[in-house]
Amino acid sequence: MPAEERTEQATPRRRQEARRRGQVARSVELSSVAVFLAAVLTLKAVSEGALQGAMESMRYALANLHHTEFSPALALSFVTGCLAPAGKAFLPVIGVAMVVGVVVNLLQVGVMFTAEPLVPNWARINPISGFMRLVSRRAFVESAKTLLKVFLIGWLTFSAVRADAAMLLRTSEIDPLMVLMLVGQLLYKVAWRVGLAMLVLAILDYGFQRYEYEKSLRMTKEEVKQEMKQMEGDPQIRARIRARQQAIARRRMMQAVPKADVVVTNPTHYAVALQYDASKMTAPTVVAKGMNLIALRIREIAQQHGVPIVENPPLAQSLYRNVDIGQQIPPELYQAVAEVLAYVYRLRGG
Repeated sequence: MPAEERTEQATPRRRQEARRRGQVARSVELSSVAVFLAAVLTLKAVSEGALQGAMESMRYALANLHHTEFSPALALSFVTGCLAPAGKAFLPVIGVAMVVGVVVNLLQVGVMFTAEPLVPNWARINPISGFMRLVSRRAFVESAKTLLKVFLIGWLTFSAVRADAAMLLRTSEIDPLMVLMLVGQLLYKVAWRVGLAMLVLAILDYGFQRYEYEKSLRMTKEEVKQEMKQMEGDPQIRARIRARQQAIARRRMMQAVPKADVVVTNPTHYAVALQYDASKMTAPTVVAKGMNLIALRIREIAQQHGVPIVENPPLAQSLYRNVDIGQQIPPELYQAVAEVLAYVYRLRGG
């Protein structure tokens, strides 16, 4: 029997399970290119300070090369003196690159903490599975992407150098500082062009990774049905939960009977407890109602707490069928209920 096709979109539960396992749509290329472009732009912005820092490091190195006695303290001082100016100048570049790397990853996958990817998966060392991965569509796309990157970087670098070849051939006639600035401009132009080209590839790669991720999460119709059953639970369990909820609601309803002003009965089949507080209610409210055994229990509680019981079969039936617990009576029942309440108030007054 052929395997059922995975044609259904992933459910939220399946997505949560995949995320818990560390499976997310993420492009490493996009993060790398974003960090690279951020570093290039920041380096361009601080290039003057970086150049001064590099020159200070060079001057310090040349000024201290005459030391002939070696010691660990001297070596540490020499290294610190050479690297400190340049490091201070390049610190913004490192900081911006780190921030951009974190932000891009958060935009792709959000905040996620899971140790499941660290658990050894022995299926990955299966030689058959490994060979299948080598000849898979993903492997083909990765190989094509690598070749395209190598071609683009080589072509962009060659075109930029060829455009400035005449200038590079005259570097022996130019001041060394000017040569350094020209080379820096050339490197920036090459890096910017390469970065933009890689950004386009990275965006396409993210789209491919997203497509592959969604495809890997697809489900069969049977899997969707099974998951719905699991989420809904066993019918017997649902019935027990529903019965417990009804018992809790009934207990709360019975606790409201002693606060009622009157209980209207059928006299045996129906019982409806009404409460009316003119300062809080615009009309009398049904606080409890029931049939048969529940009606009997309502009457018993009313008798125990001295709540008047009035037999009015038409009114009791109408209240039971048309008014839910916690609702106020409809206008068409105002007259009948008012007469019952007036009778109760006269009994209390008497």
